[in-house]
Amino acid sequence: MAAEIHMTGPVSLIDNTEGQLVVNPEALKILSAVTQPVVVVAIVGLYRTGKSYLMNRLAGKNKGFSLGSTVKSHTKGIWMWCVPHPKKPGHTLVLLDTEGLGDIEKGDNENDSWIFSLAILLSSTFVYNSMGTINQQAMDQLHYVTELTDRIKASSSPDNNYVEDSADFVSFFPAFVWALRDFSLELKTDEEPITPDDYLELSLKLRKGADIKSKSFNDPRLCIRKFFPKRKCFIFDRPAWRKNLAHLEQLKEEDLNPDFIEQVAEFCSYILSHSNVKTLSGGITVNGPRLESLVLTYISAISSGDLPCMENAVRALAQLENSAAVEKAVAHYNQQMSQKVQLPTETLQELLDLHRDSERQAIEVFMKNSFKDVDHKFQRKLGAQLEARRDDFCEQNSKASSDCCMALLQDIFSPLEEDVKQGTFSKPGGYRLFLQKQQELKNKYYQVPRKGIQAEEVLKKYLESKEDVADALLQTDQLLSEKEKAIEVQRIKAESAEAAKKKLKKIQKKYKQMMEQKEKSYQEHVKQLTEKMERDKVQLMAEQEETIICKLKELLFSHLPNEEIIIS
Repeated sequence: MAAEIHMTGPVSLIDNTEGQLVVNPEALKILSAVTQPVVVVAIVGLYRTGKSYLMNRLAGKNKGFSLGSTVKSHTKGIWMWCVPHPKKPGHTLVLLDTEGLGDIEKGDNENDSWIFSLAILLSSTFVYNSMGTINQQAMDQLHYVTELTDRIKASSSPDNNYVEDSADFVSFFPAFVWALRDFSLELKTDEEPITPDDYLELSLKLRKGADIKSKSFNDPRLCIRKFFPKRKCFIFDRPAWRKNLAHLEQLKEEDLNPDFIEQVAEFCSYILSHSNVKTLSGGITVNGPRLESLVLTYISAISSGDLPCMENAVRALAQLENSAAVEKAVAHYNQQMSQKVQLPTETLQELLDLHRDSERQAIEVFMKNSFKDVDHKFQRKLGAQLEARRDDFCEQNSKASSDCCMALLQDIFSPLEEDVKQGTFSKPGGYRLFLQKQQELKNKYYQVPRKGIQAEEVLKKYLESKEDVADALLQTDQLLSEKEKAIEVQRIKAESAEAAKKKLKKIQKKYKQMMEQKEKSYQEHVKQLTEKMERDKVQLMAEQEETIICKLKELLFSHLPNEEIIIS
């Protein structure tokens, strides 16, 4: 089970220093240790609107993100707080508090637009925090949403047009939650009570007409409806008397407006229960290291003057993770082989069977940890590495067998060698006595188990190295006639020829076994790849179905009467 991350307080994730967005290495180090899936909630809004208070409550704390108490924006850049998810065991809640938009000290909106875009790209739930009602001023302040297609690309292809790119946004944009602070209106229309969600949808209705005023009215509403098919609205009363607002985090619960306390609790309950795990296209679940990679890729693009591109971010992430998946798979293979293989194996097939089982598991590890392996580049890399490791184990097996057999031969045949040196066989009939003794020792050698695949070859080479001794004993044995000696020489030659035939057959058998193993490896790769593609296909179809449903709902909504609704 993955370890939980316990941060005592937030840290800066992205610093905004003199107009430049810079990633904080300390925050990246924290993310790299978060192996659990992450639910990322980001909040954006004008400065001094109480964003940080809501994020502290989501963290289950009264203090954490700095609230500030002046007209200056207190949070700079994007701050991060990772806490164990209170409602989803095995998940980490990542809270992102952003720099207040419209800070009077900044003087331009460039950084505000990037902060807004990054919050959307990194989150699975995006909270927009504003004061008062949803009127035209509130919509004008949300102009950043109309600039998203100028700030973000879905695809790196130069052929993708605005329509295709913006349509793709829906598949990876977060859920949208509008938090309305210090809300004082009564929620009614035509004297009938309505919910905050109804209020949001009515506020997003379009105005008839194609004039500039109508376009200005409709543009932000169209963008919210198009980019965020999943949306929610919460209203909040003023939390306390104005004189106490500067010290909101220090106030006791009894000093706060009871309605506000209830509204905050409802907001937190919804966010914690309904915010999904951050995913990428293809249903890829994001964890800490993957979120780290997204941050680095997006900031790198912004710093180089380019637009953050979802496709490029996924490609960079795939490069990192697929390389790591290959390493993890090879490490698993090595671990399995080291546990299972006892060198030398009795036969080559025994080793190949162990290899095949470990290879199957290694491919499973790779498939589990890889994604978007375009052209199967990394799977082929894994296959080549596993083949190299198999060959290395085969070499180790041969050497282990050779070493074992050589030591065994030295142990078994050393008494015979000593007898030869002592002249025990240098007498009439000594040659046949030598052969008899040699055969006895060969039988003893054969009876020893687990000598490995080099048993015959090592014995053959050993006996060949002693042929001069046998030949000398043959030629000096006075009991043998010349004819008998000649016959014995022919017999030795025939045995040597037969041994050469056996060696050739052995080589051919080994080649056949290796080719069969190569085919089995290929089939295993194809089998597991096919299974993974089927799973990905099901996931993609589910995503496409959800997108189509969202678009149909939006299409239905857009055909409702467009007259402007007045909320009393």
